[in-house]
Amino acid sequence: MSQTKQHFRGGCQTERPVQHQYKNDPGVYVTRESMEQFLNACRQEGRTAATICRYGKLLESLYKYLPEEKTIYYGTLEKWRDSLLEKGYVNGTVNSFLSVTNVYLDYIGHREYQVPDRLKLNSDAQPELSREEYLRMLQTARRLGKDRVYLLIKLFGTTDLSVQELSKLTVEAVKDGRLVIDFNRSKKTVRIAAVLQKELLDFITRKGYTTGPVFQTKDGRPMNRAYVTRMIRAICPAANVPEEKGSTRCLQKLYQSTRADIRSNISLLIDQAHDRLLEQEQFTVGWE
Repeated sequence: MSQTKQHFRGGCQTERPVQHQYKNDPGVYVTRESMEQFLNACRQEGRTAATICRYGKLLESLYKYLPEEKTIYYGTLEKWRDSLLEKGYVNGTVNSFLSVTNVYLDYIGHREYQVPDRLKLNSDAQPELSREEYLRMLQTARRLGKDRVYLLIKLFGTTDLSVQELSKLTVEAVKDGRLVIDFNRSKKTVRIAAVLQKELLDFITRKGYTTGPVFQTKDGRPMNRAYVTRMIRAICPAANVPEEKGSTRCLQKLYQSTRADIRSNISLLIDQAHDRLLEQEQFTVGWE
């Protein structure tokens, strides 16, 4: 990251608004053009498509947080940091938001607005959700007739869809069996397993949805992290699962660890099959 900063420093300047909110604090004007220039510079530095996509999403979150004038003043990023914590982001994730923003500010030549202090990580220990607990949550949601919660638990437990991307899960995507997220020239494909696709289609039919997002609040707004977490945690007591495990992060971590275990098993099977092949060849042509 330090090499990136050194390469980027002074790489782009942004025009500032004529009027400013604070006296003696001109602020720095954030534009989508400068964000795209920053991402292009990251590509030239050899960053992977996944990294560019992540950088873009973090900067887009900052851009949406900024008021209409889209200007960062002294104290703006500290307030943004606090708002992220209130939404339920853990310290490590918030540090990632700020780290990317700091590099962006370095790139446009405004290091004076960086937030140098990183949040401590000792309180970020992520609880482990076991597969048995995951299944109990699904069974409890089904028993209580909470079909929407059931599907949310299964969705985050069987895909790498993030809660910020939930609004992109549309009726059309479910019918297609996959969701392609295109952001700043980077693409992410989320595969929907056949068993989940069938249940989602049944849910869509019951709700009478014909297009648009599958999951939304009662008044039609996209679900945010806090809203989804409240719904999932409401199931936990009846499922005999600690409430701190009722989060999209724990479900996604279970998905990732499950996939990692499967990959390890496949790798072991490949090694065993290769050893058997070598043993057979040794029997035929080995130096005995």
